Amino acid sequence: MRNKTLTAAALLAATLTLTACGTDRGDGGGDPVTVVSEEAGPKKAATVLDKPFEKPDLVLTDTNGKPYDFREETAGKPTLIYFGYTHCPDVCPLTMNNIAVAKKQLPKEQQDKLRIVFVTTDPERDTPKELGKWLKGIDPQVTGLTGDFDTIQAGARTLGISIEPPRKDDKGKIVSDHGTQVVAFSPKTDAGYLFYGDDATVQDYAKDLPKIIKGENP
Repeated sequence: MRNKTLTAAALLAATLTLTACGTDRGDGGGDPVTVVSEEAGPKKAATVLDKPFEKPDLVLTDTNGKPYDFREETAGKPTLIYFGYTHCPDVCPLTMNNIAVAKKQLPKEQQDKLRIVFVTTDPERDTPKELGKWLKGIDPQVTGLTGDFDTIQAGARTLGISIEPPRKDDKGKIVSDHGTQVVAFSPKTDAGYLFYGDDATVQDYAKDLPKIIKGENP
């Protein structure tokens, strides 16, 4: 099995150290934003949480400018959620593209069941229009959400994902410090029972999505 069991408390503790998504790391590499994905190991894509996260009570605005109640809209549906921002030059687009490519390998019936939600960590720049434009180039079926930063930060925190307000780096570029894990929710329990680090590949998601859609462990 390519997974490991991890307590929610351990996941939360591991997200406290952040690296700016897209900042210069000197040697072009460096540690990922979350330490947890390193603990899981390069050969273990999915981490199974022994105490799943409750689905966050998160009401934001979608790309059509309409209110979107995350709990209500995804109730009973297999769901992946990721927090990132459209100006990110590396981790965010890579993660979303990996998921989108893997999803396209599923039968249409399974594709229609899966919910993929992208929540911006940079709501001032990521307006509904900008989010919609960005996601259209990745997968038009992905739900993009924006809104009040404090609301987004609080929602992410309930999933053990740390987010800091966007800031300027030493080059004057606005960056967003955020955890990079993808959390998967079971359609059976509505609980967040799996997470993936930013090293998860298209192949990892392609292998695991059919089981996630059924609410099973990869």
